[in-house]
Amino acid sequence: MASLAWLLIPLLAAVGAGLWALLAHRNRESGKTGDISELNGYAAFRKAMEKTHSRTDAV
Repeated sequence: MASLAWLLIPLLAAVGAGLWALLAHRNRESGKTGDISELNGYAAFRKAMEKTHSRTDAV
């Protein structure tokens, strides 16, 4: 019986690794990660920072 327990440990680890791989792959396909979305966010940030704001009150 003890030998079956030792055989179940790597089996459960392999199943856990497979589930983790499926979740990691699903998140990458959703488009929420990656260079394109990062670059789009950076471009929006730069555009917002480059805007000139006119102030009517002198400080």
